[in-house]
Amino acid sequence: MGTAELLTDAGKWAVVQLPGRRFPGVVIQGDSLSVIVGELDRAGAALRRGDTVGAEEELTGVLERLTEAMAHYESTLSDRGIDLPYAKEDS
Repeated sequence: MGTAELLTDAGKWAVVQLPGRRFPGVVIQGDSLSVIVGELDRAGAALRRGDTVGAEEELTGVLERLTEAMAHYESTLSDRGIDLPYAKEDS
């Protein structure tokens, strides 16, 4: 089965190398996952009632959280000399 290797501290966005996987993953804590799912649920509800401003606010929150996780992931892989499993888009 193997042992997972923690590549960062066990903070908010822990980067973990699972056995048998080529690339590391990101662990999302249950409370953070709940917040993201709640924001997406509220965004969907806002869209169903035609509130695009409210939906955009909720989606912005999700994007900010996941962008933070992705930046941490990319930084961790770079620090360890591991290639990203995707091509970075130019911003």
